[in-house]
Amino acid sequence: MIAEEILPWYDKHARELPWRLSPRQKRANPNVLYADPYRVWLSEIMLQQTTVATVKGYYEKFLASWPTVNDLAKEDLDNVLSAWAGLGYYARARNLHKCAKVVADELGGVFPDTEEGLLKLPGVGPYTAAAIAAIAYDRPATVVDGNVERVIARYYALEDPLPGVKPQMKECAQQQTPYERAGDYAQAMMDLGATICTPRSPGCVICPIQTACLARKSGIAESLPKKAPKKEKPTRRTYAYLFLSDERGALLRRRPEKGLLGGMTEVPTGDWVKQGDAVRNPELDHLAQWTELEGVVKHTFTHFHFEITVLTSKISQNLDGIAEAVQGAWAHKTEFSGLALPTVMKKILRHADYI
Repeated sequence: MIAEEILPWYDKHARELPWRLSPRQKRANPNVLYADPYRVWLSEIMLQQTTVATVKGYYEKFLASWPTVNDLAKEDLDNVLSAWAGLGYYARARNLHKCAKVVADELGGVFPDTEEGLLKLPGVGPYTAAAIAAIAYDRPATVVDGNVERVIARYYALEDPLPGVKPQMKECAQQQTPYERAGDYAQAMMDLGATICTPRSPGCVICPIQTACLARKSGIAESLPKKAPKKEKPTRRTYAYLFLSDERGALLRRRPEKGLLGGMTEVPTGDWVKQGDAVRNPELDHLAQWTELEGVVKHTFTHFHFEITVLTSKISQNLDGIAEAVQGAWAHKTEFSGLALPTVMKKILRHADYI
């Protein structure tokens, strides 16, 4: 069993991360056996499709602002979105806030201690439920993230490509999940994938499970897991309308709650055209005289590339009327840090030399 080899390794080499209780910390605090479910949940939501290095700063900022799930539940959504800005995948932030409210208002501030109960929470899928159950409650839940998939694919020499091989990976991972120290085992597997069983140049010679690793024996470890050819991402295009006032700043508005960047703050844009050239928005066009900036702003989302042509206009009259027509509000640069401005909108403002 993998656990027999990897847990002694983890006891010596576990990464020190702000959301976990490492073996060293457990030895120093023998009365505290498992991590705080709130901290585990918060970190796991942040870590979805985001690196540990990026998450650390955001996690510590969130924890300083909202030390408990009850604190987070009481906060205004706009402030949560603002604190999240830059982490991407903003539906996670909206679900984070919604989940906090459910736990605080309906569950007395206590997270469920089973996968079944956790799966009922907003924004909590099978992976996150398993991670919280194992790490926070030491349930024998099978936790399979990208790091664990890589370890399992190599250990069993699973040569079918992703994503089709995922069910087989999960089945193999379940066979290895121990009943004791399940939380430490889950984190050990993640650490192994992150530090030794890496995508490129895996450190097989220092791996604690090298003896039974079938991919190492066959000399194919670095080629696994195999991936199906990626589909080419389409490119969407739009115009961004940057209204500027010496007196009031930039005119910004809130995006619809549903959809991409839902509830976030934006520079007003036209339609995001899926094919062909961007099309100017007549409702915004007629409100001012526009100057088109050279070049385009480029950004990439999960499923498409995005190109934005930026138009600017200096406004000195009818500021309130224009804000009403755009359904936005004026904001000075000094106020931007308190707004939920996603990265792509910051790029637009930088392109116009406004921040």
